[in-house]
Amino acid sequence: MAGGKETPRQKMIGMMYLVLTALLALNVSKQILDAFVAIEDNIQRSALTQLDRGNAASGELRSSMADAESQNTPEMAQKALKIKKFLDIISLIDKEAAKVIKEIDDTKLMLMQKAGEDVTTVAADDEKAIVWKLYDPKDPLRPARLNLMAVQAKDQFDVPMHELVGADVKVLDETKKGIVIWKLYNDFRKKVVELAGSYQEGEKKYNVKVKAINEFSNNLDLEKKVTAMIKGGGNVVNKEDIEALVGIYQELTKKEIAKHHEIEGVHWLGRTFDHAPMVGALASLSSMQLEILAARAKAINLLKSKVTTGQFSFNKVIGMAFPSSAVFNPGDEFTMTVFMGAFDSDKQPIVKPDQGTFVEAKDGMATIKLRAPQQGEMKLTGQVGVADKSGDVKYMPYETKIQVGQKAGSIALPDLNVLFTEWDNFMVPVASGIVGEPSINASGASMSRTTKNGQKGYNVKVGVPNKTVTFSLSGKDAAGKSISFGTFTYKTKKFPDGKCTIDKISKTSNTRLRVSLGPESLFGDIAFNVLGGSVTVGNDIFSFSGDVLPSALLAKAKPGRDVVVLIDYQRTGGTKRTLKAGLTVKP
Repeated sequence: MAGGKETPRQKMIGMMYLVLTALLALNVSKQILDAFVAIEDNIQRSALTQLDRGNAASGELRSSMADAESQNTPEMAQKALKIKKFLDIISLIDKEAAKVIKEIDDTKLMLMQKAGEDVTTVAADDEKAIVWKLYDPKDPLRPARLNLMAVQAKDQFDVPMHELVGADVKVLDETKKGIVIWKLYNDFRKKVVELAGSYQEGEKKYNVKVKAINEFSNNLDLEKKVTAMIKGGGNVVNKEDIEALVGIYQELTKKEIAKHHEIEGVHWLGRTFDHAPMVGALASLSSMQLEILAARAKAINLLKSKVTTGQFSFNKVIGMAFPSSAVFNPGDEFTMTVFMGAFDSDKQPIVKPDQGTFVEAKDGMATIKLRAPQQGEMKLTGQVGVADKSGDVKYMPYETKIQVGQKAGSIALPDLNVLFTEWDNFMVPVASGIVGEPSINASGASMSRTTKNGQKGYNVKVGVPNKTVTFSLSGKDAAGKSISFGTFTYKTKKFPDGKCTIDKISKTSNTRLRVSLGPESLFGDIAFNVLGGSVTVGNDIFSFSGDVLPSALLAKAKPGRDVVVLIDYQRTGGTKRTLKAGLTVKP
């Protein structure tokens, strides 16, 4: 604060207000943090599903190779050799995927350890333990199983940003873990596409090389660029593989540089982990693991498709069901894909769903349309079957679950918990379960969009003190449907009056007058302009202009006595005000 010394009590009060302001700025509701936990848990489950999907495909190849080898014929020996070559490629893909899975697992544990969490206790299914299963080098593609509900500092903002990005959202710190993960992730994208697209079938040899494409205007632009790259650049690509290879590359591509809260040129890492709560940052890292395992599964199945399905024999059929997402909002319409663990392309699965409506069956998969409940978990069951060579249909049960995410919303007011007249009150709307940014409307106030300290929000202006202003918070879900989070009421108050920062004036030299809100102010160091005023000495009143009180006006004033000084002042954006101060004349 300007002028004067602060007493210990004033310093303590100032620190309390600073802490209060910080807490208000971090006002993320428990519901939103718990939603992050639920989403991360479903991401972990989906990652294991993708791991099992890839393992099932490679397992079928190994089983088929063993079966071919056991028949001991030239034809089967050739088939076994063909399968072995694809399994060798899959082994290389697994090795690259394991690097990323382990690095991300290590990083997640490091972040929680830095935040003071207990990550040394490993206890499966223990609600109080964070780590349920550690990463095992013997099972290198399986991520550690974590229980984020046990994390104490779910809303820790500083550690993820500091350890993954650095101090500046726009300038990546090369020593931080974020850039290591980014490079490994993009290296895997390159290698998985090149490995999956490079092989030999008979006399035909295919070879695919890719380069980094991280800048694009939209998904259609990205698809065009990736397709042109796969088809060109001297590549010899199997036409049947183009769609799958483009899809794998696209799904592993993140826009590297983009605008973030009005800041140009921000890296994906900065946009993702800037002010991200701990559970949100962990969910983003788990999502990267899911993407790696999903790409691996697609690449393995692409290679598996090179071995003619008709050549395979199987005696076990597993019914599998996958909803279009793992988490939904209440009332959302969604689809579920149901298919056999092994199938004949000429015989589509026959589905008997216990929930939902059958839509179609093609490419060995049946699609079911369902609607999410209002809350909680939804268990999806039924039967899926396929006709054998004799025409008889053998049915196998399927079962899966979805989680309905809870909608939650709040309005954070980083500066104050009331609205002040003659002041830009900065408000940040916060909501979960929506697509895009939430919006607010006000009755009794004017608003304009703005960005402050990297946060997008609104400047809210009110004109009349001692009134109330009601805000409504809303957003849109994935289907474009409007979601209302209710109304929020705030009181209005007059912006605080300024105070004179000195208590003595001089007869022998001019005195410069200063006005501030005082050390207990919530607003920080607000600048006021002193316009002039008047001083009363005895029965005489002398006027002055500007922020300097001339000593000549105090010629008749008695040292040690108080004189009355009226000070005219104005804050930028505020109206002219006058304060009255009793100042002591120095000898």
